[in-house]
Amino acid sequence: MLTCPKCDADIDIDEDEVDEGESVGCDECGADLKVLGKTPLELTPVDEVEEDEDEIFDDVEDVEVIEEEEEEEEF
Repeated sequence: MLTCPKCDADIDIDEDEVDEGESVGCDECGADLKVLGKTPLELTPVDEVEEDEDEIFDDVEDVEVIEEEEEEEEF
């Protein structure tokens, strides 16, 4: 049996009924949870997943794209 990472309430989820990345809800506190993995079955609050994704994209904004000029072949 899993527990909600927000309120520690028991969550009855059948491993075969959910897929990785799927969202589920806690009946006790109403938290939106995302399935991070199935073996073992792991849940995390959706707001934490969104914060992690924002951090990743913040890093991408600092990257400068350098285009290489195509060299012309001389025959």
